[in-house]
Formats: sequence, structure tokens, C-alpha cells
Amino acid sequence: MSEARSTHARSPRTETDDAATADRAATADRATTTTRADAVDRAETTGADETADADETAARETCPECGGRTRVDAAERVCADCGLVVEADRIDHGPEWRSFDDDDTNPKRTGAPLTRSRHDRGLSTEIGRSTRVKGRKRRRLARMRTQHNRAQISTKRDRNKVYAYTEIRRLTGVLELPDSVRDTACTLFDSAQDESLLRGRSLEGFAAACLYVACRTADVARTVEEICAEAKATEAEHRAAFDAMNRELGLPIAPTGPAEYLPRFASDLDCDADVERRAGELAERAVEEGIANGRNPVGVAAACLYTAARELGADCTQQEAADVADVTPVTVRRTYVDLTEE
Repeated sequence: MSEARSTHARSPRTETDDAATADRAATADRATTTTRADAVDRAETTGADETADADETAARETCPECGGRTRVDAAERVCADCGLVVEADRIDHGPEWRSFDDDDTNPKRTGAPLTRSRHDRGLSTEIGRSTRVKGRKRRRLARMRTQHNRAQISTKRDRNKVYAYTEIRRLTGVLELPDSVRDTACTLFDSAQDESLLRGRSLEGFAAACLYVACRTADVARTVEEICAEAKATEAEHRAAFDAMNRELGLPIAPTGPAEYLPRFASDLDCDADVERRAGELAERAVEEGIANGRNPVGVAAACLYTAARELGADCTQQEAADVADVTPVTVRRTYVDLTEE
């Protein structure tokens, strides 16, 4: 009796399913390996970050003076060993403003900054205007606004100060001067008013003189003619106010040198840096040798620029240099002759 063998024939579909299963298993193995590698990398990165944070925290909690331990006391970090204040005034990371009326259009909690160019330092209040108010209430607010504006200037002293400050602000804007010069001029006018120097003199003259002195102290090159050309005061009124302040207040200003006007004149004439540098050397020589003594520093500065342009072959005529400095060509020519003499 022969043994019966069981034979099973495998269909092509079964072979295809086995191959697909093997491919899925291999893909799963590769994904598992990649996931493990990523996890290891993340663990190493996290460990490095945590180590860096720990080192930073330890360095912050260590006293830089004695190496002791620090502790937080109110808003300060103090060393427990030597008492050194390591940190003070913690930074508030919240919003800078607070809106008390829940108004999202103007979320501010402060007004305009203090300024010396206002007679009240900018601390006065104003009654605003609104289109929502109608009828009797609107007329009442208009009357209140008028009375409030009148009450802000209660004395003649305040009225003179408001007028002079307005003139100083106007001149500062026309002459394109910085705000620091404007504030210095307003402070100087206060000093002149405290010394009772305004009696019998022009307010416009004092405004122009204060601005001129502020320019001189700040090393901003502006001549008397330039300021008086834009001011409401004449040169005589300016001179009277300047002499009174210089005599009574003892202004800390020195005679103007020609070197102060060189940068502005060189910019107006489109001169090169070499020409301006050579003109500065000539201006120093003119002061040292006495060539600038008794002469208008503006004309000396223009002559130095013209001389430097002639030496370096730049395009600049005597008339152009004189027009920039608002002097005559004869003034430029005389100083040029003195500078070129051996």
C-alpha cells in the first residue's frame, strides 16, 4: 500500500499577496528604524537645550563677585553671601499702555511729553470737540472752551511768554534747527524775563536774540543776518536784546570762528571732502596768523573755501563763494590775497 502524498498547488494570486505582505513588513521595519533614530536625535537635542538652559540658570543664580548663591528679594536679585545686587528693576513684559475706557482706537495712558517750548510745559488740558453733541450742550461746551482758553493765560507775563515762544518755534521751523536749540532758546527767554530785561524792548528782538545765542552755544552756524531775515525783528532790536542779555546774564559764548561755517558753505557749493579739509587748515592758519582778526568770520570762511578750491583745481568762483556767505567778492578777494602771500 503506497503512501499518499498531499500536494498543494500555489496560485499566482497567493504569491502576489505574499510579496505585498513582505514589502509592507520591510517598510514597517524601515519606518520603525527611522522613528527610533529621530527620537534619539530629539532626545540628544532636548538634552543639549536643557543643559544649556541649566547652565544659563546656574550662571544667573551665581554671584559674579564672590561666586555665592543669589536669592530673589522683591524686585531685586541679591547675593546671600556678599549682598551684591545682581539684578534690579525687572522688565515688565506686559503692554506699555492701559485703556481705562476700553477704547481700541486710542490705547494710550499718557499725554504729550513735557517741553520747554510751552509756557505751561505742556501740562495744560484742552476741551475737545465732538460731532455727537448737538444743540444746547454743544453751545455750552463752546463757552466752556472759550473760558478755559482765556484762563490758561491769566497774566501779562504769560501772554508775553506765549508770544515769544510762538516766535521761537516759528523761527526754529523756518531755519530747520533742532529741537534742542529751540528748548535752549525758550529757557534763555525765561532767564531774561526773570531778570526784568524785557521792559522797553521788543519781544521779537528777544526771541531772535535767544535763538541766536542758542545756536552759538550749540555750535550751529547761523549768522545774525540769517536769523533777522526770517524774524519779525530788525537787526537793531536784535542787537539791543543781545547786548542786554550779554551784559546782565553773562552769556557763555566765545567769538565765532570761520571754521564753524565751513561745513554748511562747502555743502552749498558742492565741494569735495578734500577741498573742505584744506579749507579747514587755511581757516586755522588764518586764526593763528591774525588774518581773521577784525574781519567777518563768514567772509573768511568763504575765502578759505575759494582758496582751497583754487589750490586743488576745483570749480569755484569768487562770486559763488561770496553769494553763499552773503558777502561781496571784494571781501573774499582781500582774504584770498592775504592767504596766498608768502
